[in-house]
Order: sequence, then C-alpha cells, then structure tokens
Amino acid sequence: MNKSPTQGESPAERIDARIKELSDWRGQTLAHVRALIKQADPEVVEEWKWNVPVWSHDGILCTGESYKSAVKLTFAKGASLKDPKKLFNSSLEGNVRRAIDFHEGDEINEEALKALIRAAIALNKSKAG
Repeated sequence: MNKSPTQGESPAERIDARIKELSDWRGQTLAHVRALIKQADPEVVEEWKWNVPVWSHDGILCTGESYKSAVKLTFAKGASLKDPKKLFNSSLEGNVRRAIDFHEGDEINEEALKALIRAAIALNKSKAG
C-alpha cells in the first residue's frame, strides 16, 4: 500500500514518502534530481509546500512536481536565470518562473542542472542582501 505524505512528518520524510509513493521512473527521477540539488548546495533547505517538495536557500529555488508523464522542476525565478545549456523546456512564456520537464528515459545533464541550481542560489542571495 502506498503511503502518502502526512502532516506529522518532516519535509525530508514527506519527500521520501513521495518518492516511494511514485515507485516508478518518476520516483527515480525525483530522487536523482533531489540528490543533484543537494550536491549543488549542501546547505539547501528541504520544505513541503503546496503538497510538493520545495528546495530553498535564501528563498525558494525550485519545486519538484510529478505528473503522469513528467517530473517538473519549476524554478521560482527561472526567467531571471541564464540557461546556456537550454535546460528549461516548459513554462517558457512566463515572466517569472521557468521549468524543466523530465520524461521517462531522459538523460539529465547533471553538471548543467547543478550550475542552474547554483545560479538560482546566487540570484536569491543578491536579492536577500
């Protein structure tokens, strides 16, 4: 039986539960992306908002949503980030957010994703100061 995240759990436990609940390529992708975020920023704060995983550092960096055919990593201030490797492939028309949709079988450009995470942190820090 799948265990949905519940109120009494920590954000990390809720994210663990979501990954386990997905139990297919989406859970594996979400776990992989989560690991890359933590590699890019060992000080990242994991949160649970809007019923999805949220990663923050001096403000929200990104959220990790799961859909039937995609895992979506939405960057809160993605429109303000340089994306030289063209990772953003969703929500491109917005003025603020940008997203990356990962589909089954997609290769993740790990170094480019970590660079994007670091750029989001730098942007948050510049706005926080």
